[in-house]
Order: sequence, then C-alpha cells, then structure tokens
Amino acid sequence: MEDALTKKLEKLKAYSDSAKRRANLYTDIAKIDDKDTAKSLGALQKVSAPGKKLQKIGFIMFWVPEPTGVTCAVGGPMILAGRYLEKKYNSATICDVGNHVRESFASISDVKSSIL
Repeated sequence: MEDALTKKLEKLKAYSDSAKRRANLYTDIAKIDDKDTAKSLGALQKVSAPGKKLQKIGFIMFWVPEPTGVTCAVGGPMILAGRYLEKKYNSATICDVGNHVRESFASISDVKSSIL
C-alpha cells in the first residue's frame, strides 16, 4: 500500500516541478522586450520563400514573348536558381516545428504502446 502511495506522490512532485518550470519559462518569455527579438520571432512566424518568388519571376520572364529572346536567357537561370534556393533554404516556421514535434511524439507513443 505504501509503495502505491509513494509512486503517486512521486508523480505529483514531478507534475508540480514541470508546472513550476513551465511557469518560469513563460515569465522569462514575457520579460523579453527587445525589438530585435520581437522582429526575429515575427520572422519565424512569417517566413519568406525567396526560391519560390525567384521561380515565379523566372517563369514569367521565360514565357513572355519577346523577339530578342533576352528574357528567355534570363528566365531559365532564374528558375534554376529558385529551385536551388528552395532546396537549400529552410522556410520552416514555428508552426511547422510544432507540427513535426507533435507527429514525432505521436509516433513515439505508438511505438511505446505497441511494445507495452
């Protein structure tokens, strides 16, 4: 009987410690009042995708009818550069990171439940 109670007490202590850490984290985040930090966090929420923009401009230039063909000569490399930037540039936002973490936790819990 005492073992069950001690296990429950340990769980409650772990929950309270977790709640305290989370509350401290939230208060520390609330203390952040720097303009550069706010700008960085805003950039993480709304990330621009330069590769896609470069591809769109390249396609527009490539398909514009022109007698000299200069836009075709410029549009093709722009499309290729946009594809390269799209592969190399990480356009993940905080929301994307949260979704991936949620998916990984779900897969971990599925593995855990299948083992137990």
